[in-house]
Amino acid sequence: MTTLFWLLIFLGGATALAYHRTSLKNSTIAFAAALVTFTLFGPEAGVIKVLLWLVLAAMALLNVDSLRREHLTRPILATFRKIMPEMSDTEKTALEAGTVWWDGELFSGKPDWGRLLSFPRPSLSEEEEAFLNGPVAEFCSMCDEWQITHVDCDITPKAWEFLKKNGFFAMIIPKKYGGREFSALAHSEVLARIAGSPGGGTAASIVAVPNSLGPAELLLHYGTEEQKNHYLPRLAKGEEMPCFALTSPHAGSDAGSIPDTGIVCKGEWQGKEVIGMKLTWDKRYITLAPVATVLGLAFKMYDPEGLLGDQEELGITCALIPTDTAGVEIGRRHFPLNTPFQNGPTRGKDVFVPLDYIIGGRDMIGQGWRMLMECLAVGRSISLPSMATGGSNAGALATGAYARVRRQFNVHIGAFEGVQEALARIGGRAYASEAVRTMTAMAVDMGEKPSVPSAIAKYHCTDMAQKISIDAMDVHGGKGVMLGPNNYLGRGYQSAPIAITVEGANILTRSMIIFGQGAIRCHPFVLREMMAAREADESKALAEFDQAFFGHIGHVISSKARAFWLGLTNGRGSAAPVNSKTRRCYQKMNRYSADLAFMADMCMAILGGSLKFRESISARLGDVLARLYIVSATLKRYEDDGCPDADLPVVRWVAEENLALIETALDDVLRNLPYRLGYALRLVVFPLGRRARSPADADITAVANLLQTPNATRDRIGRTVYFPEDENNQMRLLDTAMRKIIEVHDIEKRLLAAFRKGEFRNPHPGERIDDAERVGAITSDEAVQLREAYALLMKVISVDDFDSADLARGPAKKSATSKPKARKTSARKTAAPA
Repeated sequence: MTTLFWLLIFLGGATALAYHRTSLKNSTIAFAAALVTFTLFGPEAGVIKVLLWLVLAAMALLNVDSLRREHLTRPILATFRKIMPEMSDTEKTALEAGTVWWDGELFSGKPDWGRLLSFPRPSLSEEEEAFLNGPVAEFCSMCDEWQITHVDCDITPKAWEFLKKNGFFAMIIPKKYGGREFSALAHSEVLARIAGSPGGGTAASIVAVPNSLGPAELLLHYGTEEQKNHYLPRLAKGEEMPCFALTSPHAGSDAGSIPDTGIVCKGEWQGKEVIGMKLTWDKRYITLAPVATVLGLAFKMYDPEGLLGDQEELGITCALIPTDTAGVEIGRRHFPLNTPFQNGPTRGKDVFVPLDYIIGGRDMIGQGWRMLMECLAVGRSISLPSMATGGSNAGALATGAYARVRRQFNVHIGAFEGVQEALARIGGRAYASEAVRTMTAMAVDMGEKPSVPSAIAKYHCTDMAQKISIDAMDVHGGKGVMLGPNNYLGRGYQSAPIAITVEGANILTRSMIIFGQGAIRCHPFVLREMMAAREADESKALAEFDQAFFGHIGHVISSKARAFWLGLTNGRGSAAPVNSKTRRCYQKMNRYSADLAFMADMCMAILGGSLKFRESISARLGDVLARLYIVSATLKRYEDDGCPDADLPVVRWVAEENLALIETALDDVLRNLPYRLGYALRLVVFPLGRRARSPADADITAVANLLQTPNATRDRIGRTVYFPEDENNQMRLLDTAMRKIIEVHDIEKRLLAAFRKGEFRNPHPGERIDDAERVGAITSDEAVQLREAYALLMKVISVDDFDSADLARGPAKKSATSKPKARKTSARKTAAPA
């Protein structure tokens, strides 16, 4: 019994040392002290003592760098080099692009929550606030969704001119070139505000592209001074309209396989023979291509005649081509799911241009893929997450108000628990999406190029937006499916797959990129091991690999100890940055971070290079990382907002929903590992079984009610939403109707009570107000209030209808001089849909 007690002390001590990530040297000292004590004062247990002394001897030898490197590290390095999978230049560039930020902490198994809360609180400058409240608000007021999508298939020429004149295309361009030089957060705020306004899907896309991955971004980082001085002032003023052509029919998500070519050759340019290149391309899905004046083009460059040197294949290169260059084809348009932003194909055949058109000049030949990868992290952090979130926030406010106004079975539909579940999903996801958007934009402002967080933000913000649109459509029912000027929901629902598809299809982002990059980029040792193995200097390679490899071994041991212990306690006792009502959430996150660190290493060890092709397992591990990021951003937002108690149901909903999904992802990984190894690993990850639970009914009801009543939490959820003073604006109408319906709630209850008692018989909701006033169930003043509320209700629930002849005519047969005009909200419309 005494021997067992001492063994438990050794086991517990070793676990504690591993849990706290004590260094090998300090662990050896602690082990030696315990072993001396055991030898002097413990029971006989001779064999056990001998074994423990042998363990101590091995630990001591591991502390001798020269012995360890020569006799252990060298053969391990040789083996590692043999089994390490080949890495293409494209993969290598992608892995090296960007920076590791908070994603690295989550992957570490021991997040530093103090670092998270030390990140700056999102805030805008006075100039940026003024732009939002001035030009952005004015532009939103100029956009009418019905006019854009059904009549003009574009924003108006006046709106185009307004964007150019007011620097909407110059947000990322420095002031010395005439740009606005806004922060990434301000850029994000502008896109979110526009996306949440009528016609926002079209309008926000137009504004996003010149400020995202495109000519301006690439010129800023890689352009020659001559190129910057020529193009950036013109782009800032809107004198040039840019687009960037990457995607081709044969290269979508696999952008590195583009078949478009640039052949180095001699040709005539402006009356002189120069060395240039003949470009041939066929691109599609290119936003702003139909109206572009300058085309950013990605292609593979070849030098078959050796005019530039001995190398024939020069790699992916980016160039700027004026679209009035002979042979450039633009102008035709795609029609992406009835969201008519300017998007279309561009082609060219043997278009000759000088080498000066290459972004960055000759020095950047073959550097196009690196340029794109380094800039993509910034663009993906802002454009699509912002637009998706803006639509999500607007959908949350609209659906909450509609659920409070719309009545069935003599109660508002938001009182039904089935509807409340949908409202809670809408409110929780909108809150989380906004948190992810702002935190990722702030990373860019902090100087990061967050490649993995940007992939998480793009995938999950667009995915949450699509799910929100589906739930919103379910709550609205028939109101949502009848298109017309009175429908504020249908186009967002229709167009949700656009964001899911562009800038990398979400399926591939989830299954190949988030964990595929994260496992190497975010892991504290894997990339270091790979770089050391590729090091040509053998002594340097040995030293660097030794440090990385044994650091990795210690990391695995520590992650296992942390995962097991935190699994037993469900995170209790682990470090949390705050002593508040969210403390337990931080502690649970500690547990799942340790699980991710442990399972990532186990999957890499078990599956080796084949993990790259086990996309389902990679996707599930990516889900764990992504949902840790979402909850982190949510907690950061809650702290930045001052920890309001009113927001706690939403924060709990987000946390419980995502933590439960983390456990599901981990469980699915364990069930699908080969050789039944998942059964053994389950004892570490789930020592007491699964513990996470989906959101409680009380929180579901609380979140649903927050969306259906005027309150500070609802305002925070919808803070990016455009609210004009115009009473005919759908968002303003919904909000006004919701407030009025709540105001007359008690009066309406008395009217219904009188109706049920048989004091009057008319069942019509509007007409029985007169009857209730006549029999004295309500006063004349109360009747006036009910009539006002009823009028607003009818405006909210009305849908559009059309003459059959107008429906049959269709957009192709309408003349340019007889375009139907949008009508004001009413119960009947006659405008012709396109």
